[in-house]
Amino acid sequence: MTAFLHALKRAVVLLLALLASIMAALVAPGSTFALLVYSLSACLVLFGLIDLFQRGNAVIRNYPVAGHLRFLAYRMRPFLRQYIVEDDLEGTPLSFEARNLVKARASGETDTQPFGSERAMDADGYVWLSHSIAPVEEPDSDPRVRVGNDQCRQPYEASVLNISAMSFGALSARAIEALNLGAAKGGFYHDTGEGGLSDYHLKHGGDLVWELGSGYFGARDRQGRFDPESFRDKAQQEAVRMTEIKLSQGAKPGHGGLLPAAKVTAEIASVRQIAAHRDCLSPRGHSVFSSPVGLLEFAARMRELSGGKPVGIKLCVGQPHEVMALMKAMLKTGIRLDFIVVDGAEGGTGAAPLELSDWVGMPLNEGLAVVRNALEGSGLRHHVRLAASGKVYSGMGIAHNLAMGADWCNAARAFMFSIGCIQSKRCHLGTCPTGVATQDRWRQRGLVPAVQGERAARFHRKTIEALVDITAACGLTHPADLQPHHLAIRTGAAEAKPLDELQHFLPEGILLEDPQSTQYAEFWEAADPDSFAPRIDLTERRVSIDTRNTGLFT
Repeated sequence: MTAFLHALKRAVVLLLALLASIMAALVAPGSTFALLVYSLSACLVLFGLIDLFQRGNAVIRNYPVAGHLRFLAYRMRPFLRQYIVEDDLEGTPLSFEARNLVKARASGETDTQPFGSERAMDADGYVWLSHSIAPVEEPDSDPRVRVGNDQCRQPYEASVLNISAMSFGALSARAIEALNLGAAKGGFYHDTGEGGLSDYHLKHGGDLVWELGSGYFGARDRQGRFDPESFRDKAQQEAVRMTEIKLSQGAKPGHGGLLPAAKVTAEIASVRQIAAHRDCLSPRGHSVFSSPVGLLEFAARMRELSGGKPVGIKLCVGQPHEVMALMKAMLKTGIRLDFIVVDGAEGGTGAAPLELSDWVGMPLNEGLAVVRNALEGSGLRHHVRLAASGKVYSGMGIAHNLAMGADWCNAARAFMFSIGCIQSKRCHLGTCPTGVATQDRWRQRGLVPAVQGERAARFHRKTIEALVDITAACGLTHPADLQPHHLAIRTGAAEAKPLDELQHFLPEGILLEDPQSTQYAEFWEAADPDSFAPRIDLTERRVSIDTRNTGLFT
């Protein structure tokens, strides 16, 4: 009896609908209202009976009709959290404060804040910049970085904030066009991503960094191998200022990628030099090289084919000995990269396996420190520029990364926000409501490149102005002058220290002169310029060595 009563409770919506149908049919069969009630309740009865006898979902089978409310709430949860529940600072991947700041700057609204900071300044991890009693009156208002060492014939003057890699295919044609228009108006560069060099990248003449990933899209033959002639013809175009080899990205390092057949339109297929309407796979690794020396030889070849333009790599840092191996390869061959872009594990993508996004790869701060120390310790820092990418959206974010050792920053999601993205997280579904990350032409219609391009340029300009203000407040002329000691980090309720006391920054040449005195000793010893594999047993070595009471990231 008790079980029967519980079953009736679970089916209460179905039973009430059935009762309403009977009453409407019996009480007022000629009434319009009764007909409306009958129609609605009869539909619910039919709906409930289907739920009761379907086998695909246990909740709906046990709770006919009512069970759907659970799934409605489930689908609405992200939107309710984003717009109602979350406070300004806790949203992820980027907070409401971040999104609102970008929107305000992009649209020309005020970006000032009344009544003081909302941040908990006594919380562990709070970071601040130490200002000067004597601020600079006229700092550099358009800070630039010269990229290109003595092996490069066409160096490039880069802005300290640029558009990070986002491919045509992942983003819509109109989004690519808007971003490039913004780059042209604002005087900064636009990284193409690994999806090839499209007409939309070239339409407005904005500076480009052409990225080549493991699929060599836009510069490949029918077998998917690198095609030097195709690369040369595109790389020598005036708009292409630099080229970049993508080794990995923060959101899914070591994974490659897949653009599903539904998104591979004839136009995208033409740009990528692949078959239309078929899955487009980016392999996990490159086929052109398999060693650090091989990578550098390929980079040198790209530099020559492009007409002497700067060439660099992008990677999410993983095993430190591999970074050290690249340093040794540059020392061995004499071939030097013009730049290295470090992509933090907090980077985003249209879609990635949860485990890779959450748990694989170094976050930006730690990865940036490893590469900075490798370059400085091996004496190569003067030849190779260093860039940082990962959740950059403000002048403070740029200042923080430059103080850590970067020369400039790249941002992807911030520029997406500037052209209309609302963080709906539908990038992988093709149903982006703002037309930014979809190939649906009707959805793209809402994005007007002429309008959104201006917004991207305005966001860049306002953010650089904020960075310049920070630089002047610190008593400096150029943000490149920021150093680790300008950053202070709270380590407890009653204690804070400069960054250079919390994190170890190597002096120039120390890995060549005395690597054993550093926390990278075993990684430097393991590094092999002719192989990405360690040349010693790191497991055995790290068990037996004296750790010198200093961790890798402290």
